[in-house]
Amino acid sequence: MGTRSNKPGKAALLIIDVQYRSVSSTSMPIEEAIKEYPTSCGEHGWNAVPHIQSLIAAFRAAGMPVMYPHVAPKKAYDGGRWADKAPAVMTIPPRGYDFVEEVAPIEGDILVPKAHPSAFFGTPLVSYLVDNGVSTVYVTGTTTSGCVRATVVDATSMGFRVIVPQEAVFDRSQTSHAVNLFDMNSKYADVMPVSEAIELLRQSAAGLNASQGV
Repeated sequence: MGTRSNKPGKAALLIIDVQYRSVSSTSMPIEEAIKEYPTSCGEHGWNAVPHIQSLIAAFRAAGMPVMYPHVAPKKAYDGGRWADKAPAVMTIPPRGYDFVEEVAPIEGDILVPKAHPSAFFGTPLVSYLVDNGVSTVYVTGTTTSGCVRATVVDATSMGFRVIVPQEAVFDRSQTSHAVNLFDMNSKYADVMPVSEAIELLRQSAAGLNASQGV
């Protein structure tokens, strides 16, 4: 199990939930981070930020879409079962929903507010991907065991090729992070270093340009 796919095609970068609620205001140990935001991954999130920056730069240079599935602020009526399980998610202050400045969207990027773990559930994400001619999604962000995995499983179920740049996803638990990377690579995605993912993107962009006579 876990062989590499070999038809990358046009790609989109998904940056899932990289908001201050997921990383805290500064890099700090998880024990401190959850005092500020109970949903924070602390320093694990900040360690991923430079890698996500590198991917953003590569996608923008290639002219391929950058999309931001993100947690929408919770209202009293839309907490769902998640609020039953973890009521602290209903008390995140507004600043927590802001995008981390270093990887924030710019004009032309696509925002996808979501209320559930998968970036596909109850959102127009699949329409955005189809409209942009995307066949491959690079999934980054948080958490590896939660929203990242849910998005990866849905993406592959819908027929998209999935790449997970391993340093660009993060979790509160390093055990959960490692186990889920292993499992996704075995069944649902190509998990690889960021450097390899960027090189694959460049090759894909060059191939698409050549096929279009660019």
